[in-house]
Amino acid sequence: METRVAIIGIIVENTDSVDKLNGILHNYGKYIIGRMGLPYREKGIHIISLAIDAPQDITSALSGKLGKLPGVSAKTVYSKLKGKTEDEV
Repeated sequence: METRVAIIGIIVENTDSVDKLNGILHNYGKYIIGRMGLPYREKGIHIISLAIDAPQDITSALSGKLGKLPGVSAKTVYSKLKGKTEDEV
């Protein structure tokens, strides 16, 4: 199956959703390349940048689940580079 590298930008405005957000990210951990979180205290929000390498349907599912959490917004940007899963190499 083809994979694509993508960045998911996440804005957390409701800290009550953080435990569920972290649970979702844990479930998708095998696809996550890296994660960076920045608290923006002046605005009372948290900004998370998530780099992943996964099949497009997995990436879409992850982004959708995150975006459905109360007070959480998520948007995805895909690279043009396509690859194969480790099972196919």
